[in-house]
Amino acid sequence: MMLNESLPQIRLHRNNIHRYRRLLKTRLTEIERQYIERRLAEEQSALDSLAAAAFPVSIFASKAPIDTGAAQ
Repeated sequence: MMLNESLPQIRLHRNNIHRYRRLLKTRLTEIERQYIERRLAEEQSALDSLAAAAFPVSIFASKAPIDTGAAQ
């Protein structure tokens, strides 16, 4: 999928995630909370998959410190 096709879908999933997080801060029944938590997990998974396909190389992939080669 081309990047220009992926961006609207990424935006859609991101907006849904924000909406579900806002809803979780409100008073809900346990059934409603479970449903929203499940939908939130599904949206996050879809966003992660789409982002990985659209941006295969991530600058945040490694959290290890960079060796500058300078001895102290």
